[in-house]
Amino acid sequence: MRLKELREDRDIPQREVADYLHIRQNTYSQYENGVRQIPLDMLCALARYYCVSVDYILRLTDIPKPYPKN
Repeated sequence: MRLKELREDRDIPQREVADYLHIRQNTYSQYENGVRQIPLDMLCALARYYCVSVDYILRLTDIPKPYPKN
């Protein structure tokens, strides 16, 4: 996953992303490091937060542009 890469490229601390998701910082750290599997709703929220597609976060594409809304 690209979670750490996305966050570091924007100079955002883990605490800020965790606060956005309403979770503890160490839980978010576990998502970034692959220790804990990220729930789908959190993954979708992060795609909105970073303005990228879920596929981009999951490395299924190298195109970061989010999909258009229905």
